[in-house]
Amino acid sequence: MTDDSTGLFTIGELARATGLTVRTIRFWSDEGALPPVARSAGGYRLYDAASVARLELIRTLRELGLGLEDVRRVLAGERTVAEVAAAHVAALDAQIRSLKVTRAVLSTVARRGSSAEETTLMNRLARLSAAERQRIVDEFVDEVFHGLDTADPWIRERTRSLGVSLPDEPSAAQVDAWVELAELLQKPGFRAAMRQMIEYNAADRDPDSPAGSSMRFFQRLVELAGDARARGVAPGDPGADTVLVELLGAGTDRAAVLRRLDLGNEVARYRVLVSEIKGEEAPPRYQEEFAWVVAALKAWPGR
Repeated sequence: MTDDSTGLFTIGELARATGLTVRTIRFWSDEGALPPVARSAGGYRLYDAASVARLELIRTLRELGLGLEDVRRVLAGERTVAEVAAAHVAALDAQIRSLKVTRAVLSTVARRGSSAEETTLMNRLARLSAAERQRIVDEFVDEVFHGLDTADPWIRERTRSLGVSLPDEPSAAQVDAWVELAELLQKPGFRAAMRQMIEYNAADRDPDSPAGSSMRFFQRLVELAGDARARGVAPGDPGADTVLVELLGAGTDRAAVLRRLDLGNEVARYRVLVSEIKGEEAPPRYQEEFAWVVAALKAWPGR
């Protein structure tokens, strides 16, 4: 306390009592957060017991990351601590999301050994809004499906709806997957491969057949090939030709089917990335079953 026994504190005495530095207390006082209650005969600022409590509140709010403007509003009664805290939580959430994206991009850069140009592109792609991500997918779908009126609408809508639902708080793996997917969707070679595969599906499909019939072809392939493998039928065995007839029907252009399956391998990575973004387990690829059918098609090209 001061020598005149007024019960008031100098800044130095406040510093000793609270453990804060004189410089910090003086700064908060200069900014209006801790106004003095009086002045000494020598012009020094003086503070009372209520100032000590006010100082502790200022310290608490500042340690929680609130700016001095918010602190002043709380102290002036313009906003409650709860209101300021809620706003600060929202700001921190946004900052945390941004930091997670930054960390994910830097992790990818380090793993890939990316150039400055690729780093810039990845950062831009990772920070796109949901609407901007949807635009990339919509452009991809519009180009791939353009003019294919007989294409399975189930596949069209499924393609349009996948890969854009990056969570508000994505993991590093999800950001990495989105960046790779966005790059993939914009590659002319991949777009051509996807369109070719959809053209094959459309050519095989009856326009009046129910949505999702193209997917059922692949389900049937997995069932028949899995059964053949379980029975020990090798792709080169005559029994494999019988399986192909059951799967494809008689007189089917098996070379075209083989090209279709090869294209399917090219788009398999797309499905893996979409599953990663959605936080789901990657769909089974049934590599053994598809490999069996490919080998059988090569061994029995048809008559």
